[in-house]
Amino acid sequence: MVLVVLFVAAVAAAWWYTHRQQTLNDDTIAVYYVKDDGTTLVPWRITLGPARDRASVAYYAATQCVAGPPPGTEAVRFPAGTLVRSVHVVGSTADVDLSKEVAASAEGGFAESAEFKALVWTLTQPSLHVSSMTVRVGGARVATLPGGHLELDEPLSRSSF
Repeated sequence: MVLVVLFVAAVAAAWWYTHRQQTLNDDTIAVYYVKDDGTTLVPWRITLGPARDRASVAYYAATQCVAGPPPGTEAVRFPAGTLVRSVHVVGSTADVDLSKEVAASAEGGFAESAEFKALVWTLTQPSLHVSSMTVRVGGARVATLPGGHLELDEPLSRSSF
């Protein structure tokens, strides 16, 4: 009987450890943007609100990344009106749903790559425990944006750029 109780306790502890909500202890998180040259990646720190669970912080970081750096900063920006509809983190993958305005990105690999490079680097920083990101546009999976230079039907990671 004692072995059964110990076994149940061990299973419960293992379940709790693997399913507990990860929280961030830092007051800030890095959000990235790409300079107008299309390649230089620059972090800037933003202050977090009271929600520190991984999903809330990932959503907040993604919205700040899509909104872009402070005015006057020379950076490649997401198209005007682009919003983060949702971010779901499952395991080590963040699933990001962007509004349809993202499809208005200037055709060509330069802007598309820079925008998504910044978003991927923002969401895959070590504190979030995310290693890749999938993309939806308006709730649907898309193979590419209209420019066609960035494959969105597979997860993106830092090594994608």
